Amino acid sequence: MHTVMPECDTRPNASALLGARAADAFASGAPLGRIGNLEVRLARNGAEIAAAQEVRYRVFYDELGARKDLFQAQDRRDADRFDPLCDHLLVFDTSLPGPEHRRIVGTYRLLRQEIATAAGGFYSEGEFELTKLVARHPGQRFLELGRSCVLPEYRSKRTIEALWQGIWAYINHYGIGVMTGCASFHGTVPAAHAEALTYLAHHCRTDQAWDVRAVAGRYCSMDLMPIEAVNAKAAIAAMPPLVKG
Repeated sequence: MHTVMPECDTRPNASALLGARAADAFASGAPLGRIGNLEVRLARNGAEIAAAQEVRYRVFYDELGARKDLFQAQDRRDADRFDPLCDHLLVFDTSLPGPEHRRIVGTYRLLRQEIATAAGGFYSEGEFELTKLVARHPGQRFLELGRSCVLPEYRSKRTIEALWQGIWAYINHYGIGVMTGCASFHGTVPAAHAEALTYLAHHCRTDQAWDVRAVAGRYCSMDLMPIEAVNAKAAIAAMPPLVKG
């Protein structure tokens, strides 16, 4: 018989991490960009984060049919344990009436490497072996982007450009060298996206130094059909916007 002593958890809790971010002048919510009536900035308070979660719920659950648990269904908010750790980039339509948090039309969630490391890892580490990637590039500073969504009536080049104005300001401020994150195809059946996945497998592989494998139990081959049978134009058209770029 032997005894294993539990490790002491010295990671800061979410409240401490939020406090540290609040002390950063950049996180005070000054505008980071503007295109016409669209303004982009970081969330300033809990009401704006909650409103962004409501926008995510409308897109991910009401529109795209993602599975929701009881609490999500009751609150009508897409929320998880990573939200308190992240900065929330928001696009506002300043022409809309009402309080500012009701003018949010798009959002992106940003998680910096030092915050993720202190809190136990990135969101993507539940899907991919991201720790190995970070370890291969010790001189780089990583940023994870996630939970991106825009309300249907605002899905235009202008809104995407507004989001990227904000991201550009953010990565320059924090000295980010690498951006990473998950992007999904609809559903859970890879064969339903065989043409697009096969095209990606043959034409879009990254260099070995930047290759990331899915975690054990989640990996499946993307090479699902003969490459000569793939219609490149159709394959690209079938890709989600975040994958297509």
